[in-house]
Amino acid sequence: MTDTNQSVIRGTGLGLKRELIPQIQAAFGDPTISNISFLELAPENWIAIGGKAVKQLDWLAERYPIVCHGLCLSLGGLAPLNTHFLLQVKKFLQQYSIPLYTEHLSYSTDGYNGQQGYLYDLLPIPFTEEAIYHVVQRIRETQDILGQRIAIENASYYVQAPISSMDELTFIKAVLVEADCLLHLDINNLYVNSVNFGFDAHVFLKGIPGERIVYSHMAGHYQQAPNLLIDTHGTEIISPVWTLLEEAYELFGPFPTCLERDNNIPPLPTLMHEVDKIADIQNKYRS
Repeated sequence: MTDTNQSVIRGTGLGLKRELIPQIQAAFGDPTISNISFLELAPENWIAIGGKAVKQLDWLAERYPIVCHGLCLSLGGLAPLNTHFLLQVKKFLQQYSIPLYTEHLSYSTDGYNGQQGYLYDLLPIPFTEEAIYHVVQRIRETQDILGQRIAIENASYYVQAPISSMDELTFIKAVLVEADCLLHLDINNLYVNSVNFGFDAHVFLKGIPGERIVYSHMAGHYQQAPNLLIDTHGTEIISPVWTLLEEAYELFGPFPTCLERDNNIPPLPTLMHEVDKIADIQNKYRS
């Protein structure tokens, strides 16, 4: 099995959206976008594409390292893993020499006995011993099919399963160890959950096994109420999330970090303000 670690990418990345591609192509080689060191895409949106889109992807893959961040594997789901999809992912990773595939520690399907429907949302897994065993087996199966370790991302959530018998950090750490997988640390999700469920984000961060971090996400969110944040990826990053990123770099070193913006996407020069800020913070902790 291939050993994947944070050395496969570096610096600051940007989540790839179709509307950004012509802007990246037009600005390629310009110092104004020099801090884009890698691109992140969802394989579900690119597998088996053709025409103009595949030509654009070919162009990007020749110029930027690419990582894959999945949306629909449903690691916590009850239906059998979609092995047909995973074989497509494996072929896609090989075709574009993509070294890293990450997925959410959540579920997004409903059903069992071979029948499933996609719920188009990322739902929380109960934090129980039984769920650890279930998720670990599915991660191991995924890694066996792909022939490499994957990274799991700490997901945002808004309700907590009443049957949970441990906290989120204990659950995540157990899954990482038992599955021998890696961590895709979402800084914004950590902050969102800390507000929604009243725990100390700084204590959580200090408990993370930093040696398993492959890269992180930074994003904005929507404040629906003082104690309810919605992970929209549709606004600018707020100050407490920037503070958590700095603290994470201080604890674990300046690991690669990707800016997510999935809604209300501004022009590339506007996005670069946050990409450049991430790069500046990384440089501060490198020195």
